[in-house]
Order: sequence, then structure tokens, then C-alpha cells
Amino acid sequence: MIKKEMVAMLLAGGQGSRLGVLTQTVAKPAVSFGGKYRIIDFPLSNCINSGVDTVGVLTQYQPLRLNAHIGIGIPWDLDRAVGGVTLLAPYESAKGSDWYSGTANAIYQNIEYIDSYHPDYVLILSGDHIYKMDYEVMLDFHKANRADLTVAVMPVPIEEASRFGVMITDETNRIVDFEEKPKEPKSNLASMGIYIFSWPVLKEALLRLREVPELDFGKHVIPYCRDKGKRLFAYEFHGYWKDVGTLSSYWEANMELVDIVPEFNLYEEYWRIFTKSDFIPPQYLGEHAKIEASLIGEGCEIYGQVEHSVIGAGVVIEEGAVVRDSIIMRESVIGTGAKVTKSILAEQVVVGKNSELGVGEYRESSYDRRVYNSDLVTVGENTVIPSDVKIGKNTAVWGETVAADYPNGMLESGGAIIKAGGLK
Repeated sequence: MIKKEMVAMLLAGGQGSRLGVLTQTVAKPAVSFGGKYRIIDFPLSNCINSGVDTVGVLTQYQPLRLNAHIGIGIPWDLDRAVGGVTLLAPYESAKGSDWYSGTANAIYQNIEYIDSYHPDYVLILSGDHIYKMDYEVMLDFHKANRADLTVAVMPVPIEEASRFGVMITDETNRIVDFEEKPKEPKSNLASMGIYIFSWPVLKEALLRLREVPELDFGKHVIPYCRDKGKRLFAYEFHGYWKDVGTLSSYWEANMELVDIVPEFNLYEEYWRIFTKSDFIPPQYLGEHAKIEASLIGEGCEIYGQVEHSVIGAGVVIEEGAVVRDSIIMRESVIGTGAKVTKSILAEQVVVGKNSELGVGEYRESSYDRRVYNSDLVTVGENTVIPSDVKIGKNTAVWGETVAADYPNGMLESGGAIIKAGGLK
């Protein structure tokens, strides 16, 4: 019989709609981060660094790039004969087919996968957070408290606590109450969406609640366990953790990497972040290139100026071009004399000569205020921006645009040009 003490289930199937055009054709966990990585690299690296060698990755939305990136798990040493990484997509059974309709529903649909390893514990993870955590230490905490469920929490400012599930604990860290995104929170201990369940407890809850629509951990499973008198504990985490689910938080997390003393250090030898590496040539810096406080990916050709930015692999920045406070993802081209300020450019974007991104004053979005609500210019992958145009702040561009798409050569702040698919 195959036996694993703990199996990890990594929820990586969400669209990440609040990243706007960045996730129109790719799942949020597959979005580039830090010039070299993808977001899912961080929980996968945490698993292998913590000694967790059996990981089920639950995919659903636009899984192609995510599946290709993970493959059989070689970069994370998860290509195991027993265990390793397994991609778990929704499937058709004798009872019919069903999409994953909630976080806990996704786990319920994969009970057979978990049972095949006869685990004592199941670790539930999200695929869209940036952090380093030793799950083995959390498991030791779970065992020491004879817990049925341990929730990783971290203190947040009380004024922000209403955005999270909030845990109210006693002096022993036992959870005595739980509030899901309360208007007036009683605690500032926010759930990180990281759980360790004793498998018999979780399995019983999933089977009992299986008919609940959009079955969710925060809304259904945790309250069920609490009402059943299970032993629920909060494991307080004090390291760096960032939910990069919005354009602002995604941009901020990348910009923090280029601080003089970054709070989140990618260079620690004892806790390495692993990723799938391409076989590409080294960087080339031209005679007049100027780079300040930036991360520059492999295979880049820099002939212009880069300041406080994160540049992905294979990017070309031509003579006279200036990039400031921006994220440029892999294989994009910034044309001669172009100026890119406080922008996020997805993969394989072309910015024409002498165009300017991030000009003017902030205006509210006329396209989607829920997603676009900052100074950022957001450009979807494979977009072409023609030469000699200007793009204002808080804007979105996606598709192969031409000069005629820019009245008087300008996309005003708060505006959008969406030509690839035409959807928000």
C-alpha cells in the first residue's frame, strides 16, 4: 500500500479576473513574476523545500501554459515514481461531468486521488500567493495541538481585515469563532488560505456537504467543522506574504523585489525558488545602455535606459527607449525612443517607436472600475502598440492596435482599447 503522511492540494484553476487583460488567455498562477518565475513556482517550491513530495495541482481556467510549465515537475524535484506532481483537471465520470464550482468542491471531486495515498493529513494551498513558508513547521504545530484543522493566519491592519476570513482565537491559539469577510471584524488575524486538515475530518465534511452549491472552505467547510466541535487552531505566520490578485498588488510585489534591501529575497540559498528554465543566451547591454535598480532576465538586449523595473527574459529595449517603474514580461520589444512609465506589459508585446505609455493625470476607468483603479497602464499579451502614440494612466490595451485606434494619437487616461476577444 502506498502511504504518504501528508498530501498537498494546490488550487490553481482560477481566472484571476481582477488582473484584467493579463489573464484573458492565461490562468493567474501562470502569470510571470520577478522577471524569471511564474506565480505558481512559489507554492511548488515551498512544498519541496518543506519535504512535501506529493502535490495535486487542480487546474481549470486556460490551463495550457500552466500545464506546459509544470510538466512532470522536474524543476521542483517532483518527478517521482511514487507521488510527485499530478495535474488534476475536471473530468467526466459515470455520474456526468462538472466544473470545479468552489475551492472545497474541487477537493471533493478529487477524493479518490487523495485516498490513493492514504494520508494522515492534507495541505490545502492557493496557487496565486507570493511567500516562503515551511509547511513542516506548520504540520508540527498541527500535531502538537492534536488539531483537526489548522489555518495559517497573519496579522493585518484592522482596517483591512474585512477583506479576509478572520479568526478569533483564545490564549492557546484555538479558534473560537470565524468570520468570512466581516464588515466589522473582531480580530486582525486574517486567513492566508492555507489549511492543514486531518484527512478523516476533511473527508467527512466534504461528503456531508457535497450537495452544497459552490462548496467553499471559508464559507462552508470551516464553519461546519467549528459547529461540529472540531479542534480548530490558528498558526500565526510572520514572514512575507502577498496576495497578487489585483493589478496594484501584483505591481507592488514586483517593485518590492528591486528595493535596496528587498523584503522578499529571491537570492537565499537555503530556501531556493525553482522554476522551469529556458535554454536562452545571456544578457547583452549595449554601449549606451543605462540600468538602475532593476531585475533583468536572461537573453535580454538592452540598448536604452531601465530604472526601477522588472524585465523578463528575451526582452529587447532599443536605443533611446526609457522604461521606468514597470514590469515588462518575456519577449516583448520596446521600440526606439519609446517611453514606458508605471506600466505592466504582458508577454510578447511590441511598443512602437517614440510611443509614450503612462502620461497625463489619473482618471477613473470608463471600461471596468473594479479592475482598473490605479495609475497603471496594463497591456495584454501579443499586443501591438503603433509608433508615435500616447497612452494615459489607468488604461488597458489588448490586441493588435493601429494608429486609427488612437484619436489624435492618444488613448486618454481611464480609457481602453480591446481588440482581442472584446471582453473584460
